[in-house]
Amino acid sequence: MNKEFKRTEYCGELNIDDVGRQVVLNGWVNRRRDHGGLIFVDLRDRTGIVQLVFDPKHNNDSFELAQQLKNEWVIGIKGKINKRPEGSENLKIPTGEIEILVDKLTVFSRSNILPFNVNEEEDVDEYTRLRYRFLDLRRPRLQKNIELRHRVSQIVRKYLSDSGFWEVETPMLTRSTPEGARDYLVPSRVHKGKFYALPQSPQLFKQMLMVSGIDRYFQIARCFRDEDLRADRQPEFTQIDLEASFIDEEDIFSIVEGLMYSIFKGALDIELTLPFPRMSYREAYTRFGTDRPDIRYDTELYDVSDVLNKISFPPFQDKEVIAIRVSSRGNITRKGIDELTDSARALGAKGLAWLSLQDEPRGPFSKFLNGHILDRLKTITNSDKGDLLLFIADEPGIARVTMGRFRLEINRRFFQPNTQYAFLWIVDFPLFSFNKDENRIEAEHHPFTSPKDEDIYLLETEPLKVRANAYDLVLNGVELGSGSIRNSDPEMQKRVFSILGIDEADAYKKFGFLLEALSYGAPPHGGMALGLDRIVAIMAGEESIREVLAFPKTQNAFCPLTEAPSDVDENQLKELGISIRKEEVL
Repeated sequence: MNKEFKRTEYCGELNIDDVGRQVVLNGWVNRRRDHGGLIFVDLRDRTGIVQLVFDPKHNNDSFELAQQLKNEWVIGIKGKINKRPEGSENLKIPTGEIEILVDKLTVFSRSNILPFNVNEEEDVDEYTRLRYRFLDLRRPRLQKNIELRHRVSQIVRKYLSDSGFWEVETPMLTRSTPEGARDYLVPSRVHKGKFYALPQSPQLFKQMLMVSGIDRYFQIARCFRDEDLRADRQPEFTQIDLEASFIDEEDIFSIVEGLMYSIFKGALDIELTLPFPRMSYREAYTRFGTDRPDIRYDTELYDVSDVLNKISFPPFQDKEVIAIRVSSRGNITRKGIDELTDSARALGAKGLAWLSLQDEPRGPFSKFLNGHILDRLKTITNSDKGDLLLFIADEPGIARVTMGRFRLEINRRFFQPNTQYAFLWIVDFPLFSFNKDENRIEAEHHPFTSPKDEDIYLLETEPLKVRANAYDLVLNGVELGSGSIRNSDPEMQKRVFSILGIDEADAYKKFGFLLEALSYGAPPHGGMALGLDRIVAIMAGEESIREVLAFPKTQNAFCPLTEAPSDVDENQLKELGISIRKEEVL
């Protein structure tokens, strides 16, 4: 690089106080305009934009070269900072009161015609954006997102380090433990026929670090899960992973709340209110139909089965009937009801019943209501004249969960959140759940979570009633992460494995290294894993974590930029002892 054009400043960091200074700037041509015998160029780097002025009377050589400039050419300039003429200021940008009168110009590189504009937010399909991600990342919005992610990571490291945690890296190549999601497998060339697995989490290693006496560990960890993608999932993702010894749930709550306070204060200058509220798993499902409720909205679910099972309305008979109150929307139109019904069906409801509380209630089953039943409905749902009641009926449990999903649509359509950020701890999870499809008991979180002391006596007799020392942190209806106090007693861990159908021989085959470690004196320990991608996405106001990742993959785990996954050379497969079996077409 020509040292004459080595940058002295960043574009977006200049302001009116710098008038009169000589600077050297580097960046991309964001836009060029010819006007009144002058050429104006908006020069862009990661900090922002500054206006350049090319005047043939000042330097004709630079002016003539500037006539050739196109968008996204990479240039360097030397010039003097001047105050913009009165009336030409642009107060929408930090540098809008100044401009650079260019003395010298050099072109570092030229650009092909772009597949889409990067200097404005236009609608571009996802595949094209990811195919040209190196261009997509030039957009100011994405650059701000990547900067925010960097700042959050730095705050995390400082806070946890100052809190006595050590950053420790755990292996990326480990053994497969297929008890959770599907593993990404890596074949071994040295040990033909055997495979490593990429970690779904550092769970087992961080527990062994506690056995090792590390006491407090953290890691900004890359994790991998071969599962179907959603807006908040990627095949590879990043979590803030932490574990500590000689602690209980209250210690974890305090550590994590302090971490989140530091993140939001340091990155957004927002002071969170501590401590975060807590809600039991059972209460969350009862009131909101989910274990990750968005409590920015006041809408809740109400079980009105006992009242409405008794009326002569077939859809309600012998069903669980769950209601939601939509305040002050009793004047809804027929078209509005049809739209809500379509939305409810799309979320899994078999239908949607409604009741408008006017002077005379109206709705598909209003003729079956007498004054007593109507009064009971109003009491249970805390509703009054002018409100709209919506009902979903289905088998027990299904109706509530479906209405929980529908509640999100109701909130989106009719209400504004009552706060920007609403954190919530969900506690008292069940230790186990029952998988009806596979007819077996499985771990609600993971098999290393400890049971509550007062429920241990139920382990072998009524395991589904056992509560766990587990907790989730929810923000605006999004699960940020999960954690628990672990089983530090190898005998208790074996009991949990047994209930999950993992006998002792199988347990030692899959988790022998952990059981052995626990048998050499393990301290009480617990921790948490928080999704860094999700945290940054919410802070940036993005719907998808793909907007805060530098190089994300598509919904079907494909990278349009590198075309991964891809075929590999036959010789590579031969070295690994692998042959590809083509799928037979019947």
